[in-house]
Amino acid sequence: MTIFANVSIMNYAVHLLAGALLMVVFFIIYTRVTVYDEMALIMQGNSAAALSLGGTLLGFMLTIASAILHSANLVEFLIWAAVAMLVQILAYMIAAKLLHMSQHQIESGNTAFGGLLGAISIAAGILNAACLS
Repeated sequence: MTIFANVSIMNYAVHLLAGALLMVVFFIIYTRVTVYDEMALIMQGNSAAALSLGGTLLGFMLTIASAILHSANLVEFLIWAAVAMLVQILAYMIAAKLLHMSQHQIESGNTAFGGLLGAISIAAGILNAACLS
């Protein structure tokens, strides 16, 4: 194994670990920002909460993947990750305001509404990811 292979493996490991940690950090922040307890609802079988949270995680990770691909170094990647978190949280806040979202929509299991919130988050993530190229 050459030194270049070792550098590639280290680069892979660093980005994989950083991406996984960022996903956990984002999950914690996002679930504190929303007005309902996604995990409690999901544990009760609430599909609307799962669709909304799942879409948000996918949207965030799309941007993380793009940031890994387009960043020159780890610091730049972490800056873009912070921007991605902000964009996803803003997307939720704006969607909730524009859709006159009430906590009841998700808590009552309105899967159409949960799916819409998830799709909005994925769309925000795709747009955010594309802007990094």
